[in-house]
Amino acid sequence: MSTIRVALADDQALVRMGLRVLIDAEDDMEPAGEAADGREAVHTVRRERPDVILMDVRMPGMDGIAALREIAADDRLAGTRVVVLTTFELDEYVFDALRAGAAGFLIKDSDPGELLRAIRLAAAGESLLSPSVTRSVIASFASRAPSGSPRPDLGELTEREREVLALVGEGLSNAEIAERLVVSPATARTHVSRSMVKLHARDRAQLVVIAYRAGLVR
Repeated sequence: MSTIRVALADDQALVRMGLRVLIDAEDDMEPAGEAADGREAVHTVRRERPDVILMDVRMPGMDGIAALREIAADDRLAGTRVVVLTTFELDEYVFDALRAGAAGFLIKDSDPGELLRAIRLAAAGESLLSPSVTRSVIASFASRAPSGSPRPDLGELTEREREVLALVGEGLSNAEIAERLVVSPATARTHVSRSMVKLHARDRAQLVVIAYRAGLVR
């Protein structure tokens, strides 16, 4: 079993300690560096190349969103997934994080099991929005997302892939998509993966953004 290396970025030492203890107790995870601000987080990712970094939004100096953008823009760091943590459920930072390429978004008081699941999903190339806010975040994003004609590259998708993209935009998991379309979870996962490749999406969260901008979800 491969070990997931997890970096931590939060300006509160007690929060970092709690996360470190939680991760260290898992057989398939290990801590991989810590940072107290966004600039240090970027340096940590470049030095440690973790599989996942848990990134607080509000930090002194460079905040978590700015650090996320810098990490996402560096092709050498494509192997690191960023899971954003915040104390606020509906916050402008949520939308900024999704646009910047966050692989997940969680409230800090989420259940420890949910946080660990988010890390595993992110490491596997999937994404997670906190279940307590997924639908409201998506609905709010829909009202803010710019309207307009579908992206030209959506023409590369098959009819089924467009259908799957719309369901991803609704916040459905692969299992829920499979149930809706009466196909196997593996088939649903394949359609999602192919859509990501064709649309050059870094992760599933970016597919949500694309689905709304393309007008596939209202």
